Amino acid sequence: MKYQEDNYYIDRVLQGDVSSYASLVAKHKNLVFSIALKILNNREDAEEVAQDCFVKVYQSLKTFERKSKFSTWLYRIVYNAAISKTRKKKLEFVPMDNYVIQNYTEDQVSLITDEIDPEEQKAMVERAMEKLTGDENLLLTLFYKGDNSIEEISKITGLSMSNVKVRLHRIRKKLYDDLTMMIRQQVN
Repeated sequence: MKYQEDNYYIDRVLQGDVSSYASLVAKHKNLVFSIALKILNNREDAEEVAQDCFVKVYQSLKTFERKSKFSTWLYRIVYNAAISKTRKKKLEFVPMDNYVIQNYTEDQVSLITDEIDPEEQKAMVERAMEKLTGDENLLLTLFYKGDNSIEEISKITGLSMSNVKVRLHRIRKKLYDDLTMMIRQQVN
């Protein structure tokens, strides 16, 4: 389904067309659930957080100032709610250290991946992604699936823009290393 811009639905809801909120929910429900699931690692908890957030957003819609995109505001609420739920469950997140990791060139990646068929490449990426922490998966989801900018991810997560860049870089490095190891094992 082709959706209108978020502000279209927001204006309609604020003018009394409550049913327009269903379009906003439908438009964002998958990524909202994905964000909650990446953080909570529990389907039921993620569904609960997603539902609670949509109710909270509906009740607070008139306070949305439109200084950022609606999706950024919504995802920030989901992120905070999921983090709060994890704190209540006393889960610990692995701290990130501050060293800088060198970049790999696209040519290095291409040489290795040219040897593997696309279906196997996809399976390897999925296996490597399963090894990532919830935070790491969340950042990749926001950046690649959600098509959010570094600035928007910073607003959603509360991390500085430079921290988001560094973490995304480290995650890509980690994936590259895992994939390289898998490819070498397959080639040998």
